[in-house]
Amino acid sequence: MAATLPILLVAAAIGSGLIAGIFFAFSTFIMSAFSKIPPEQGIAAMNSINVTIVRSPFMLLFIPVAVICVGIAIIAFTDWRGSASLWMIFGAACYLIASFVSTIVFNVPMNDALAKVSGNGSAAADLWNVYLRDWTWWNHVRTVASLASAIAFVRALVLL
Repeated sequence: MAATLPILLVAAAIGSGLIAGIFFAFSTFIMSAFSKIPPEQGIAAMNSINVTIVRSPFMLLFIPVAVICVGIAIIAFTDWRGSASLWMIFGAACYLIASFVSTIVFNVPMNDALAKVSGNGSAAADLWNVYLRDWTWWNHVRTVASLASAIAFVRALVLL
């Protein structure tokens, strides 16, 4: 197990850092760009992204990092290493709760609701405006949490 833990921490740090970068792109310019185009175009673009992402390599990163985080948390509790274990638990919790679970609880239901509207009309425009605000806010949460997770895993590695 001694050799496995650093490998898991490196994988989790890189994986959560990559996820943070993807979320950062959405938070800093993609959603802003979508807000500047007509609602029907923004809705169509976001719906296309939402269909594409679940069949993309993103999922081969997003889900395995969550599994690695569970493993790291288990190791942190069962093989206590002082402050390194605290950083491992913090990193795992940030990713699992504020990045992974918040995606399932908040962003995915918003994506599902967006997929059910046509891109035309005032109801679609109203939904789009709420979606832009709320989805982006939760995406900010996921960005910060994923970055905090990466930092925590690097700190745990330093302390091992």
